Amino acid sequence: MTDTDASMPQGQALLDAVGAAFARLRRRTMQAPVDPPSGPKDLKRNLVLNIVDEAAEADTEMTVGGLAEHLLVDPSVASRMVSDCISHGYLVRAASQRDGRRTVLHLTQDGTALLNRFRHQQRQAFEYITRDWPESERLEFARLLLKYTDSTARLPAPGAGAAQQRET
Repeated sequence: MTDTDASMPQGQALLDAVGAAFARLRRRTMQAPVDPPSGPKDLKRNLVLNIVDEAAEADTEMTVGGLAEHLLVDPSVASRMVSDCISHGYLVRAASQRDGRRTVLHLTQDGTALLNRFRHQQRQAFEYITRDWPESERLEFARLLLKYTDSTARLPAPGAGAAQQRET
């Protein structure tokens, strides 16, 4: 599709369909047969561990409040999600190295192993879902999906006000 195609009715219909596609994507991807199978708790733990890992990769600290902002949930919900991960040995709380009054989250060795398992399962699901695609289309879709994800880095930080969101 070229840039001019977006103004055509077919292009508009394609772009309009993206929202519904995103809504179905996670739900249906969870139905792909992976080994070991994933459950509802796995999805929540995966979200939490990925956010904590992304913060560490960006050399920032993640708190329960920051996690709540990223997930767009009430702090009490985020606290329960974190408590679950801590009780299973996937996260630990530690004093912030930047501000000793704050408590931050870190992945444990078991948390990193679980995160790697989730990532392996996601690759299995991708390969299963796209198993009938030509290899060139699978790789191109993977490239474009990563490009799309990288572009989300330009979005306003979680918790940013509506005025800041309109400015970008």
